[in-house]
Amino acid sequence: MGDASSTKEDYLKVCADLRKEPDSEILAVFNSAVDDSFLEPIIEFDLHLHGNKRNERNEMYRRRLTDEDASILYNTLRSNTFIIGLDLGYNTIGDDGAKLLGQLLQETVCLQWLVLSYNDIGPAGGEVIAKGLQVNETLVKLRLNGNKIKNKGGMAIAGALQVNTMLEELDLGETDQEIESIIAVATVLNFNNTLKSVNLNRPILFTRQEETTVHVAKMLRVNVRLREIHLSHYDMRDFGAERLKENLTDNLTLTHLDLRSNNITRDGAKQLAILLKSNTPLEVLNLAHNRIEDDGAMALAEALAAYNTNLASLVICSNNIASQGLCAVARAMRSNGSLHALYIWGNKLEEPACRAFQDLLNGPVPRLDPKDTDVEPYVVDGVVYLSRLSESPF
Repeated sequence: MGDASSTKEDYLKVCADLRKEPDSEILAVFNSAVDDSFLEPIIEFDLHLHGNKRNERNEMYRRRLTDEDASILYNTLRSNTFIIGLDLGYNTIGDDGAKLLGQLLQETVCLQWLVLSYNDIGPAGGEVIAKGLQVNETLVKLRLNGNKIKNKGGMAIAGALQVNTMLEELDLGETDQEIESIIAVATVLNFNNTLKSVNLNRPILFTRQEETTVHVAKMLRVNVRLREIHLSHYDMRDFGAERLKENLTDNLTLTHLDLRSNNITRDGAKQLAILLKSNTPLEVLNLAHNRIEDDGAMALAEALAAYNTNLASLVICSNNIASQGLCAVARAMRSNGSLHALYIWGNKLEEPACRAFQDLLNGPVPRLDPKDTDVEPYVVDGVVYLSRLSESPF
């Protein structure tokens, strides 16, 4: 019930009652927790059963869990007070398994986070998960990304958010949300004062009027709790960027704005530069894989050089920016005291830009730490080049 040994015993008993062979990997996790508890008592435990992570004993991926495994876990954890986190990402759990996990959310007294990323949960499964959220009083993080719960499941989740007062992080990215469910979630967030992070990446929108962006932007004007929002693959254009600028000027809480992989051009970047000039609390701006080009980069650079003192991380990878824009951003970093992370890979890395970033990284007074960028300078025959060092963590 409340420690590693009793949880393992409960798991074995459930398997015996259901006449199922215990899963060797799950058993190995419990055995490891029991061994660790001999050295130092463990009162809380995160159970990681991620389908794409290699196990500790060999290089093979473990067996992916099914609805049958979800049934065993439900019966093991329904009264458990030891396991507070459950990662079931990248398995093959479907709607039947989701029904049991939704029931677990109704009965648990301690589960604080649940990851169901990239399983086989559909609209019916989304509805039962939402039903569990309506009465749950412990969960603070839920990730459903990659499950095709679609509009029906999204509407149910939006309804649950009207009454749930505990959830702080919700990931609905790549769940095939449509205009109705996106607007429903945005509407609920006008009044929900609990959620701190929301992921609405890659909805399925059959419109070019950007209605969803308008609703999300208006929500950001009044929401007093949200700190992080992800709107990548959102088909957002300059009109949407301008709506965000208009409404975020009054926002006093958002620190992380993810606009990756949209259709924002230099005009949209200029609107976001105006937002940066107003010096909102925004700390992370991710514009990777848009089309802001030199003019957009220079507008952002101007805002950072003279007006903004809060932005800490800027991601402008793959934006068709050439030397003029990249050099302007590099110069802005010299005069900006708060910006410490800058990611630029995928642009036109011509020699003037390469030299500018070499100076930022290795000059007499380095301004950029290698761990806070995705490029590294090297010299061949006296010519400076940049190689890719790492991917942006944002």
